[in-house]
Amino acid sequence: MDIIKVSEQPVAENPHGIDVRRIYDSEHALSSHLTLKPGEKLIRHITPVDVFFYVLEGAGIVEVGNEECEVSKDTVINSPKDIPHCWYNRSDADLRILVVKVPRPSTGTKLL
Repeated sequence: MDIIKVSEQPVAENPHGIDVRRIYDSEHALSSHLTLKPGEKLIRHITPVDVFFYVLEGAGIVEVGNEECEVSKDTVINSPKDIPHCWYNRSDADLRILVVKVPRPSTGTKLL
């Protein structure tokens, strides 16, 4: 059994400039923990695989395709592959999100 403490994982270099920590990486899936501080956002991008997000803490705006929705803790959002998506934290508290990509991507994310 592997036990992973998010706080002990290094922050991964990323084009968004936010706190991203890889917490699971296998040949089948990739999972990361994102923390968006108040006012932070992701760059709109496209992933080559399906992604689902689980909001662990806080509230934020998720954009998938042409849809935008305010979401909060304990919400799951599906983002199909090849569809642009983005996250915004317009609140005054941290937004923490679990990101799971299935299957594990073999090519990179495309920034828009």
